Amino acid sequence: MARVELRHLRYFLALAEELHFGRAAQRLAMSQPPLSVALQQLESAVGARLLDRDSKRVRLTPAGQSFRASAQALLGRFEDACAQAREVEAGEIGRLRLGFVGSTLFHGLPDWLRNFQVAYPRVEVVVIELNSQDQIQALLQEELDLALLHTDRLPPALDGTPLYDEPFLACLPESHAAACRRRVPLTSLSDQPFILFSRRGSPDYHARIIEMCRQQGFYPRLQHEGRHWLSVVSLVAQGLGVSIVPAAFKDAGIQGAVFKPLAEAMEPSRVFAAWRRDSSASLREAFLGSRSDAPKPPLLDSRR
Repeated sequence: MARVELRHLRYFLALAEELHFGRAAQRLAMSQPPLSVALQQLESAVGARLLDRDSKRVRLTPAGQSFRASAQALLGRFEDACAQAREVEAGEIGRLRLGFVGSTLFHGLPDWLRNFQVAYPRVEVVVIELNSQDQIQALLQEELDLALLHTDRLPPALDGTPLYDEPFLACLPESHAAACRRRVPLTSLSDQPFILFSRRGSPDYHARIIEMCRQQGFYPRLQHEGRHWLSVVSLVAQGLGVSIVPAAFKDAGIQGAVFKPLAEAMEPSRVFAAWRRDSSASLREAFLGSRSDAPKPPLLDSRR
């Protein structure tokens, strides 16, 4: 049995509209003999006579009338499928699973998400708050498409790019003696109980703050750990210790916590985007490109 191809359907529909082989062939930019052969192949594959034709005219048979409606619907579905595939390829439709660390909520992430949804209303964005290490694992297990995290130490299967920097601040209970100072020397906290982000949740951040203190000549007296930065700030607000946190948390609105610049010059906190090397780039690039307040930075080399 002959095989029906999309071109057969297009040829048939053109002929069904023109009801004239010569005009249909001209419309299809082909000669008349190949058109006649293609229509014979179609009738053979369908197993029914679709056209009545003589030297004067061409007419659709009842079977041809029925087949015409089905052929139009089939071609329409095919064209819709092609259009949807192009939209997916362009990042205009689909589903983006986005992981984020809590600090990004206070550094423009909500506006970023709203702007993206306005530009790409047919993309479903699922946001999941996870610490940096959990996001890395979720990327490796293909449970996230894009991660916003606090580390550039990525496994070889991942790539990333820096997004923005922000300073570290001293986070103190409002009753703390240094809460009224304009700047807080880190050394003035050397005898204070510290509340840090957990080593397991973000080894880089944990080690970073330990190293900041060590460079000032002391090792922080670790009292508590939190798996989320908001937990750290909340524990400080309850008077259970002091901490060093990214500046974004000063806008978290947690009563009882005071944020002060450090007197010493410190390297800033940095937020990165990360993704699987083998993942599709369209939705990721559309999302990253919708953040217009920052230039596009270079890629990280996760293999170093």
